[in-house]
Amino acid sequence: MSVRIRLTRQGTKKKPFYRIVAADIESPRDGRFLELLGTYNPMIEPAAITLKEDRIKYWLDEGAKPSTTVQSLLKRQGIPQA
Repeated sequence: MSVRIRLTRQGTKKKPFYRIVAADIESPRDGRFLELLGTYNPMIEPAAITLKEDRIKYWLDEGAKPSTTVQSLLKRQGIPQA
């Protein structure tokens, strides 16, 4: 099973709110996920990012690959990629 750290969209129309999750690559975007790793709210200034750093590091060590957007969020928060 390949795991990807990616965003799932929440919120209402024109007011997005995202969860950062570890999910199987074959799962749909807003479908089943393995673990909730944080949140991202781009609608406030500055954008609010909350992360469970220890769990993100665990999944990266297990071989999970972050999506490009999540990779940029991790870089912004100062979490090194494995």
